[in-house]
Amino acid sequence: MDRHNENTLNQSSSQPVFTVTRLNSAVRMLLEHELGIVWLTGEISNLAMPSSGHWYFSLKDLSSQVRCAMFKGSNRRVPMRPRDGIQVLVQARVSLYEPRGDYQLIIESMQPAGDGLLSMRFEELKNRLAAEGLFAAERKRPLPAEPRAVGMITSATGAALHDMITVLSRRAPTLPIIIYPTQVQGASATAQIVRAIQIANARNEVDVLIVGRGGGSLEDLWCFNEEAVARAIAASQIPVISAVGHEVDVTISDFVADLRAPTPSAAAELVAPDQGALRQRWQALERQLKRALSQQARTARHQLSLLEQRLLNCDPKRQLERQSQRLDELALRLQRKMERILRDDERRLQVLNDRLQRQAPGQRLETAHRRHQLAQERLHSAFDRLIGSRQHHLAMLTARLDGVSPLATLGRGYAILRNPAGSVIRSPADTRVGETLSARVADGCFTVRVETLE
Repeated sequence: MDRHNENTLNQSSSQPVFTVTRLNSAVRMLLEHELGIVWLTGEISNLAMPSSGHWYFSLKDLSSQVRCAMFKGSNRRVPMRPRDGIQVLVQARVSLYEPRGDYQLIIESMQPAGDGLLSMRFEELKNRLAAEGLFAAERKRPLPAEPRAVGMITSATGAALHDMITVLSRRAPTLPIIIYPTQVQGASATAQIVRAIQIANARNEVDVLIVGRGGGSLEDLWCFNEEAVARAIAASQIPVISAVGHEVDVTISDFVADLRAPTPSAAAELVAPDQGALRQRWQALERQLKRALSQQARTARHQLSLLEQRLLNCDPKRQLERQSQRLDELALRLQRKMERILRDDERRLQVLNDRLQRQAPGQRLETAHRRHQLAQERLHSAFDRLIGSRQHHLAMLTARLDGVSPLATLGRGYAILRNPAGSVIRSPADTRVGETLSARVADGCFTVRVETLE
């Protein structure tokens, strides 16, 4: 062995050698441990729902697709009937189907896209900003006990502005109000809200800002879920109250603002000097505390979910799910194999039936009758050809015979002479004068007498 081969052997022996099964298992564990739960949206295609109750399909977008499996323990909770071509938002575990080495997603939940997609964007931005500390309670600033002026960033024609002015006029009629009109819905609303916050800080003419609008759908309120608005509120030197929608509506602005009011009217009550201001402040702090505790609880649940995922790698249920998927695949292969066998048997049966039909007595008798007729026709034809050939041959022989026949010679005017002994006279030397000879011509005989010999 030369030195190069020896070095190669030493290097190979120092590295682990995987089997295919071990490699696929390691890749599956790596995917499930590292990525955990993911959210994604896409279009359903190639949907299959076997009798096992599990769902198998692909999620695709314009340029890619990924295989998915949703087991019946999870798909029972889906509030819709999936079909090819619909857009969905799913929560899934990234995994690998070991028997084929196929990367796939194990779907845990599914909902229609649209509001679901907005919800996913909401959760992603909320988690990211929370990780940066923008929701931290220690950065929240108290509201002024007796503000010298209140700023309102909202629509100049909306009902929210009317409600806030009404409350402030009743509770603090001498409190100055400065309105920074903006759009609160649509494509340009985000930039206008950010600009209004910046203008209010630059002018420094108010002690507190109320940013908000009346109720609406998630899409209507979406400008208050934009990162630019959240960062503008976080950067404001003036305390900000978020007053978006109704009490059940929650936006990113609510988390990043110094205080969240359930409605615009409630925000006006919070800034107006009142005997109940302290109580309301404590209530607001309580809500902030609940939100912080809720955020911590969600974070703890997320960490618990990751730990559960690690534990579930050894869970018999997951093993059963993978085996069930394998069983479904084998069942489909068996079904296709049986269908091929049935088609082959049908073709063989048709061939045997054709052969049986050909071997049936009636069919054989009919075939024999056709063969007999054909043989008779061939016999008559051969006999006619033979008779014609023999007649032609006879005619040729007759012609040849006529060519050498004495009768033909006699027919041309010649005669055969014979002496009384019956010998043919070929020369004058064969007869004598006075001898009686018989002469044979073409159509008879007569007697002649020799008078002279020359």
